[in-house]
Amino acid sequence: MTITSRVITNEQDLQAAFDIRKKVFVDEQGVPAENEYDEFDATAKHVLVLYNGEPVATGRLREVDGAAKLQRICVLESHRKYGLGRAIVEALESAAREAGLKEAKLNGQTHAEAFYTKLGYHTVSDIFMEEGIPHVTMKKKL
Repeated sequence: MTITSRVITNEQDLQAAFDIRKKVFVDEQGVPAENEYDEFDATAKHVLVLYNGEPVATGRLREVDGAAKLQRICVLESHRKYGLGRAIVEALESAAREAGLKEAKLNGQTHAEAFYTKLGYHTVSDIFMEEGIPHVTMKKKL
């Protein structure tokens, strides 16, 4: 088992990330495709995680109000429980540190709240809905 991650620097990797997001958010969770992809995709830093060379997980990073905002974190259903979510978050946090950011925040689905808590995040909001899915805002010092 080999897990690697990289910041996306080419169109082929970006398309692989978009394909993963479509499978997870649009097909699996029912998010409308027109809401999944937005104007921030062009300027965000995207990360791709590969399992034995196959693209299976992704996430993106934006700087918002001086903090790293981790978004669109997802793992293909067939590859969950291999630690790939942790690999995405760690790669995004590393990119945020390289950019000089001192805090990370994310809007996590409530079913993933315990996962993010294990990675050092703490909940700073009440539950709110995004695309019909319950979320909480979480933060972490980097």
